[in-house]
Amino acid sequence: MLRPAAVLVAMPSRGDAAEVVYASGIVEPRVWAKVTPLIRERIVWHCNCEGERVAKGDELARLDDTEAKAALGELRARLAFAEEELRRHTALSARNVVSQQEFDRARSEVVQLEALVAGQQARLDSYILRSPSDGVVLRRDGEVGEIAELGAALFWVGEPSPLIVVADVNEEDIPRIVVGQNALLRSDAFPGRQLDAEVDSITPKGDPVTKTYRVRFRLPDDTPLRIGMSTDVNAIVRVSRNALLLPSVAVENSRVFVVDGDRAYGRDIRAGIRGPQGIEVLSGIDETTLVITPYPANLTDGARVKVSDAKTG
Repeated sequence: MLRPAAVLVAMPSRGDAAEVVYASGIVEPRVWAKVTPLIRERIVWHCNCEGERVAKGDELARLDDTEAKAALGELRARLAFAEEELRRHTALSARNVVSQQEFDRARSEVVQLEALVAGQQARLDSYILRSPSDGVVLRRDGEVGEIAELGAALFWVGEPSPLIVVADVNEEDIPRIVVGQNALLRSDAFPGRQLDAEVDSITPKGDPVTKTYRVRFRLPDDTPLRIGMSTDVNAIVRVSRNALLLPSVAVENSRVFVVDGDRAYGRDIRAGIRGPQGIEVLSGIDETTLVITPYPANLTDGARVKVSDAKTG
């Protein structure tokens, strides 16, 4: 005679079952901007202003403009020569000594060089990185002597509060997300601590490559989270109060094994919310039912069992 299989059992418990949409996100300021160079050049100066407040237009860094200034000087010299030539041609033209074609060519040369000088002067502004708005320098990267690469952010300027969490939600879940919905956050920086948030906005257009939509979650003013922290986001779709709950590991495809005497029997249940606290049971068992946990995949219906332990779910 085969020995009965030793099993662990759990009794369903009462609690709140929450249906959630999960996503991972990053804490960001609501208002901020990156400052990136428009040219690839060496950094020759930067402000010691990380964490300090700056005004729009304040200088944050300068790039090496030696060659650009030399090019501007050459253009100005050519322009001065061309202007002198134009004055000479103007005087000669008054006496009909030069042709109209030569006079027009001299005037065109001056106009072209004036445009080149103006363009080079404007490009010199690109060697100075300025604050795009009033705010706090949230971060500075790059050191004097390093090459500033195109598109690489050297400064982040914005307001340290209010803060939001920006998360990408899968397209199959986005219909269940609405503005104003509550959310619970978890962060490795604050283990065991539950943090609150609220859905602030949903980007109308999703990303067809990642098949996600960007969702912004508003944080309370007293949040301990800091800019740049990563968080797990659980947007609460609905809550069932005082629900009958079973551990998720005890259920497989809406089926459980229950113990009756020394026998185990498979039983179908009607499951409701499948949340982090367990699975809501709508029908099929009650609070007195002993349910085998975890689900015994190799156990046959009616098999003899021996209960090793019992606990609430």
